[in-house]
Amino acid sequence: MSTNATNPTNPDWLNKGDNAWQLTAASLVALQSIPGLVVLYAGIVKRKWAVNSAFMAFYAFAAVLICWVLWAYKAAFGQQMLPFVGTPGAVISMDEELRQALLPTSGITTNFPLSTMVYFQFVFAAITLVIMAGAFLCRMNFLAWMIFVPLWLTLSYTVGAFSLWGGGFLAKLGVIDYSGGYVIHLSSGTAGLVGAYWIGPRLDKDRLDFRPNNILSVLVGAGILWTGWNGFNGGDPYAASPDAGAAVLNTNIATAISLLTWTACDILYYKKPAVLGAVNGMITGLVAITPAAGVVTGWGAIIIGVCSGSLPWASMNIAGKKLYLFHVVDDCLGVFHTHAVAGCVGGFLVGIFATIEGSAAFAITNPGGAIDGNGRQVWVQIVGALFIIGWNIIWTSLILLFIKFVLRVPLRMSDADLLIGDDAIHGVSQYTFNQLFADVSFACLV
Repeated sequence: MSTNATNPTNPDWLNKGDNAWQLTAASLVALQSIPGLVVLYAGIVKRKWAVNSAFMAFYAFAAVLICWVLWAYKAAFGQQMLPFVGTPGAVISMDEELRQALLPTSGITTNFPLSTMVYFQFVFAAITLVIMAGAFLCRMNFLAWMIFVPLWLTLSYTVGAFSLWGGGFLAKLGVIDYSGGYVIHLSSGTAGLVGAYWIGPRLDKDRLDFRPNNILSVLVGAGILWTGWNGFNGGDPYAASPDAGAAVLNTNIATAISLLTWTACDILYYKKPAVLGAVNGMITGLVAITPAAGVVTGWGAIIIGVCSGSLPWASMNIAGKKLYLFHVVDDCLGVFHTHAVAGCVGGFLVGIFATIEGSAAFAITNPGGAIDGNGRQVWVQIVGALFIIGWNIIWTSLILLFIKFVLRVPLRMSDADLLIGDDAIHGVSQYTFNQLFADVSFACLV
């Protein structure tokens, strides 16, 4: 579609309320990455890794945007090239930016411009890489990360996005992923675990003593993440619609229940409430409700919250400490547990608790889930999860092996750099006044 030539400032198809909400929702999601996860990462790692961890997130946000507008958006939401990916291409001409948004393979149109759609979908792509970085912190070579981001976006993220959201084969099969439980969280959690294996672990002493350097910074970042999720899930109806309101409410219900459930598990098992545990419970609640937000009832959101606060808790605190895999693979922040496991939980439960009314409000034709008599939806959701898991295992491995053996770029920093941290990698530390104090102390001694 083209712009309305008779009135280019207010074309007939434009709904200003929808456009305003969509831009607001996109901005809320952007805030989840920068500053949300930037601040959370800087606070949750040891002090010597605060700058590097924050900068990995900052770099990914910028790199993804350029790749997105030059080729990746159309691979994820353009004309079908293969059943699982679209034809790559740029989307930066003025005609494209001003025209009405259209997803050509699925046939979805919106009442806002393509530029708004491109930006909205970009912030989802960006946060996927930023989340994944949480598994690689405190040892991944920054040059390897710079190369990995555009390659993984191109070869993995676009495939999941097109298959589920762009009109690809999983969408045709009927898989429900309201706002990214599979596309974003299951993919980043799976790729995070696989990537952590190929990159290798942190230094042993850093794994044994990994106390956060700033808990309040972690809580600030977590608060931004929670609030920003209103845009994350509330923006996916592509309209300021009743379903957007339902998605926002259900998101907050599930998150609160999940946080409380995780905290209760900590008290029962460890005899004390853990702050970082509550943050993990918050995150798993947000992740698990994401594939279901606008198609389940409030009761469904409560059940999802209970499951997301308990099953990933068991995965992290019991299986994660007993299974050999998690001793060998150094998933720094437990991204596999908080995102892959929680994403699977939410994706499976939407197959049970999706409603006919919610699906209709979201403008999909699915006749609800098992609770409304559509038991088929359960196995359809399982098929979607297995595809995302398998694709990410294969392509994350291939990309990292290509970087290591073909490009000859080490995936892991040297042990010497790992001992020092930020000063060795970036020439700066979190608190730049340390050297000033050292100089003053030395002057006093002289």
